[in-house]
Order: sequence, then structure tokens, then C-alpha cells
Amino acid sequence: MCTAVTFDSKDFYFGRTLDVDFDVTPAVTITPRNYPFKTLNISNHYAIIGMALVVDYPLYFDATNEYGLSMAGLNFPQNAMYFDKKEDKFNIRPCDLIPYILGTCKTSIEAKNKLENINITNEDFSKNIPNNPLHWIVADKNYCFTVEQTINGLKIFDNPVGVLTNNPTFDWHITNLNNYINLTSLEATNRFSNKVDLAPFCKGMGGLGLPGDLSSQSRFVRTVFTKLNAIKYDSEEQNVSQFFHILGSVFQTNGLAQAGQRYEQTLYISCCNTSKGIYYYTTYFNTGINAINIHNVDLDTCNLFSYKLQTTPTINKQN
Repeated sequence: MCTAVTFDSKDFYFGRTLDVDFDVTPAVTITPRNYPFKTLNISNHYAIIGMALVVDYPLYFDATNEYGLSMAGLNFPQNAMYFDKKEDKFNIRPCDLIPYILGTCKTSIEAKNKLENINITNEDFSKNIPNNPLHWIVADKNYCFTVEQTINGLKIFDNPVGVLTNNPTFDWHITNLNNYINLTSLEATNRFSNKVDLAPFCKGMGGLGLPGDLSSQSRFVRTVFTKLNAIKYDSEEQNVSQFFHILGSVFQTNGLAQAGQRYEQTLYISCCNTSKGIYYYTTYFNTGINAINIHNVDLDTCNLFSYKLQTTPTINKQN
């Protein structure tokens, strides 16, 4: 289970939570312009920064390119469908979709046009790394959309709220928002009846009914409500902090969502300032914000730059 979100303030921000019940060791990874994506037959492309599992190839969970276009893949079981190759389509493996789109497109409109002729195939990355059932959120500062390939084929949905979670399909999530039309960040008022004297007895009662569980449908509603009502700031530090607070509203604490013999937990939260190419992240035990700048390395090389996640808790002792 995961959650992705956009946040348009002084700059444009994009990020996600990665919520898993298994061990995985991703790294913040910069793919420079001349790294060879051999399976795509691309040796020159736009530079990319994001969180990836690196197995001699960056398998990106989420990423942003040097022009500010961003993309993330989220779990989509029971719905995602990958097909055999089709002669009338551009065929691509799921693991190659993020590198291909971010490596060849500058804007989300350009990405949408390219995706309309794509067939996502059922070819695994390797024998040891099979496909995961995914759907994707794609965004830049001007436009956001969701990509889902189901048994009915590939569909592209406008995403006006800039949020994506997991099942059900995206159009269902948007329709489901109508069930929460009465939520408000304003102080609650008596709409029960003018025949009885009722008044709020604490702050926040305008949000009564906001779901608090960890299901994907509840996380979608909670993230949309939090994001759309969150205050925007002038400084980078404040906006980045606010972004982590938005995704903190769906942070998964280890022990609350059982999955077999283990529990899902939020492995990391990411926040990329897509305007500046700065990738921020926190981890489950290290909630201090770490930053890596795509422009601080040589983007014309052919070798990956990987940065191990800082997972050790750090506490600022003030006395």
C-alpha cells in the first residue's frame, strides 16, 4: 500500500510513501543523461533522480527528470493487467515505463501523448524479479494524470486532485469523494436542525467523518482533504516540511496493518522539489529530512549515482 501526492506552492513538489511488508533496500539514484537503458535502446536521454532498487539497472519507485516531470508507480493488485506484445503499439515492460517516459518527455502533456500508443507487456524484469501489478501517477506543475492498464486496456484519467493510492480504480476513488462532500476545515456549525441548540465543543469538528483507517480508499480521501486544505508557505523549508506533514497523515506504523506474518510499514516518504531538482526523503526510523540535488553531480556521464538511505534515528539533544 502506498500514497502519492503533488503540492503546488511557490515551487512544485511531488512525492510518495512506500509502504511494504517485506525487506527492500532502495537508494536515491541519479541516472545521468548518458546512462544506457539497453532494453529501451536509449543511450542519451534526460537526467532522472528518484528512489530506486538498483540491480545493475535503476528500478524506480518514483522519480523526477531534469525538466520537472515526475512519475510514480503504486501497487494495483487484482486490477493491473499486462499483455503480450501488440504489433500496432509501442511495447514496453512495466519496469521500463518510468525511465522511458521521464527519459524522453519534458512535460506531462508530452508524456500523455506518448502513453496513448503504449502497450505495457507481461515480460518480467528477470527470473528473480517478476512484474508487480502497478498503476502510475504522472505530473508536472501544469497537469497531472493517472495511467491504468486493466483487462479493458490502457486508460488515462485526468487527476485534478493530484493524489493516487491503490485499489479500486482511479475513477472509483474520484466518485467516492462525493461521500465526503460535507467535510470542511472550517469551524463546525449547526446544520442538524434549527429546533435544537447545538454547538461544537472542540476544534476540528468540521472534519468529522474523515476516514482514519489505512485502507487505500480511506487514505485517498484523507490525503486529498489534507492536501487541498494545507497552507502554502513562502520558504522552501516550510513547504518541504508541510509536504511531509501531508503524507504523514497516511504514515503506516509498524504493527497496525498485518500482512501474513508481518506488518506493512512506511519504508520512506519522498518529496521532490521538481522546480529545483532537489529530492528529499525520510525513513521509518530517521524522520530527519535528507536532501540530494540532481544538479550537484555531472549529468553528462554514463554511470549511476546512488545514495544509501539514512535509516539510523537521529535526535537533536539541546542540553
